[in-house]
Amino acid sequence: MPIRLPNDLPAADVLKQENVFVMSNQEAEHQDIRPLRVLLLNLMPKKIETEIHIIRMLSNTPLQVDVDLMRIHDKPSKHTSIQHMEKFYKNFDDVKDEFYDGMIITGAPLGSVPFEDVNFWDEMKQVMDWSRSHVTSTLFLCWAVQAAMYHQYGIAKRVLDEKVSGVFPHHLTNPLSPIVRGFDDRFDAPHSRYAEIEVEGIAAHPELDVVAESEEVGTFLMARKDGRQVFVIGHSEYEPQCLKDEYERDIKAGINPKIPENYFPNDDPTQQPIVTWKSHGNLLFANWLNYYVYQLTPFDITQIKRF
Repeated sequence: MPIRLPNDLPAADVLKQENVFVMSNQEAEHQDIRPLRVLLLNLMPKKIETEIHIIRMLSNTPLQVDVDLMRIHDKPSKHTSIQHMEKFYKNFDDVKDEFYDGMIITGAPLGSVPFEDVNFWDEMKQVMDWSRSHVTSTLFLCWAVQAAMYHQYGIAKRVLDEKVSGVFPHHLTNPLSPIVRGFDDRFDAPHSRYAEIEVEGIAAHPELDVVAESEEVGTFLMARKDGRQVFVIGHSEYEPQCLKDEYERDIKAGINPKIPENYFPNDDPTQQPIVTWKSHGNLLFANWLNYYVYQLTPFDITQIKRF
């Protein structure tokens, strides 16, 4: 939310230089406020679990947020009842004429699959193209980052020899970016993926800004400089047990996974994980809603401009 200050207060100029949202008394008097509309495209197999994770993050703000849930196709979900999907989820045809202040596209367990082999790839491309003219700011998570980079920027993913799984330290490469406002210089975030985005490809696009990265697992957070797209390659929304559940699932599947790094005390899976990422995860989502959705979106969202 903005800080309202007298027009000539010296602190106003200092805070504005730090990308703090400062509003003058005159601006505040003419401000229109309405609920924000956010569309969640849920690509994860366990729909309800992911809904809870994301909506919990969106709730950590004084802004009023209305959330619509969307699926990419009508194919039945193995992990979610048909009744739940039909009651709460919309198809693209239901929303294609709508406008949203923000959109979140989740990851999907498809990191090692070529994009053209994904059975909903055509629909995915259609949604990503639509978002450029119907959404003020779109937040891409994990696999969705790989998809957007490939389709919209021509940057190919690099499939890894083994899965990256664990909680890793990161550092800020652009500490003045609004998306990391209030972040520590170093912070932790979970990763769970089979592919990565190479920095060399990102560097060819001056409209993209690498905001945070890890010496161990590479790029973590990017954003368009105009705030219209934010890319989080990790999983800041993960709950404490998520990596543990994935690890146990992979064991049952006979994959013989590595123990998630920096997660269990003494790398002992019989112990409870240590959570070190939640505060920055909440701050990431709050900053996105505040700086890239609330501040950028027009009051009449039908006036969203295509980029």
